Amino acid sequence: MAFKVILVLSALAFVASAAPQNRAACPPIVSRAEWGARAPGGTTYMGDSVSYLFIHHSAGASCSTKAQCIAEVQGIQNYHMDSNGWSDVGYSFLIGGDGNIYEGRGWNKVGAHTYGFNSVGYGIDFIGTFTSTNPTQAAQNAYQELADCAVSLGKVKSTYELKGHRQTGATECPGNTFYETIKSYPHWTDGQIGKH
Repeated sequence: MAFKVILVLSALAFVASAAPQNRAACPPIVSRAEWGARAPGGTTYMGDSVSYLFIHHSAGASCSTKAQCIAEVQGIQNYHMDSNGWSDVGYSFLIGGDGNIYEGRGWNKVGAHTYGFNSVGYGIDFIGTFTSTNPTQAAQNAYQELADCAVSLGKVKSTYELKGHRQTGATECPGNTFYETIKSYPHWTDGQIGKH
């Protein structure tokens, strides 16, 4: 009997040591439940190891507190569902000026953020308009933590390409000033890309 107990404990210790330890590197994410998301009208799934991260700005008001950012995220979801007729908020994640990351559609769900590329990348929205200013440093730091997390979890390839929304079509998104800034981010790649 003692041998069986030792064997079981050894197996549990092995499983615990073999479990992925990379979740500690991931930043906290404000869940859909926490920000009061509406239920999606439908969900389409995608696999791991996608090739792209797409940077957006919401082209609306900025937010600097969690309460303000929650109100903005709710407003964006309502607009996407009620005005655009989409099944949910279009973005995979949204980042507020408060430095918090808000779960949009989340991991492994096809978004409605970058026409022609929704199933091959995640859309990350910075809440606000960034044509003549940049997002807060807290927001930019949160993005980098999220991007690193995506790689460590295997959600994007370690060789992923970072693109501004404007590199996929006719839009000014993510704003002129911020677009110049993201050119210095790891994995940013120059040039337009054609639809998939």
